[in-house]
Amino acid sequence: MAQTSFIETGQGRRLAYHRSEGQGPWLVFLGGLKSDMQGTKALFLEDWARRAGRAFLRFDYSGHGESSGSFGEGAIGDWAEDTREIVTALTDGAILPIGSSMGGWQALLLARAMPERIAGVVTIAAAPDFTEDGYWANFSAEQKAQLESVGQVELPSDYMEPYVISKRMIEDGRRQLVLRGPLELPFPVRFLQGTADTAVSTATALRLLDHAEGPDLHLRLVKDADHRFSDERCLSLITGAIEEVLAATG
Repeated sequence: MAQTSFIETGQGRRLAYHRSEGQGPWLVFLGGLKSDMQGTKALFLEDWARRAGRAFLRFDYSGHGESSGSFGEGAIGDWAEDTREIVTALTDGAILPIGSSMGGWQALLLARAMPERIAGVVTIAAAPDFTEDGYWANFSAEQKAQLESVGQVELPSDYMEPYVISKRMIEDGRRQLVLRGPLELPFPVRFLQGTADTAVSTATALRLLDHAEGPDLHLRLVKDADHRFSDERCLSLITGAIEEVLAATG
């Protein structure tokens, strides 16, 4: 496997990445909360892109994987900064973000920040606004009081150690919301969502589809697929969605 490279951002964060040249638009994989660029989907898509001769970038947000920083000190806006900086520094021309879970939110933030660079978007179990609609909305009065007094709460995870959710993450998340105002996506978009996903509901996927505006938006619900969306069938659906977007861009 190729050696990890690093880039220093304008905010002083050291981000780890793997980058392979090829035909554009650049495929940029955006991972989920507490995930890293060594996950099944990221590695599979890198290999697929290399075999197809496609330009590909995967990286770790600050506080994730091999990048600098502590997860507990990070927030949605920090990771959006990381995404914009690394995309600007390491890619040129059109980009096609492929966002998984929290990375789906990041893909939408990227599309809002630099729409002129976006050829299309693919999301997998996208989780826009989850700090507000998933965490804050479901916190008990005790958890909200703890967040205020201690500055953080711990939430169990089905996939790893508990998430430490800080007061800063909740407050910063409110500045990054995409489902409260216009969400213009004037390019091909494919949303993928498993019906057996216990982390992101089909209702969230339908809300996103209903809220977003664009000429070519499609949601594919996959029966019995879970949040990982990483078995052979699901990986094939991801590459199929990418190919659809690429074909639509000409």
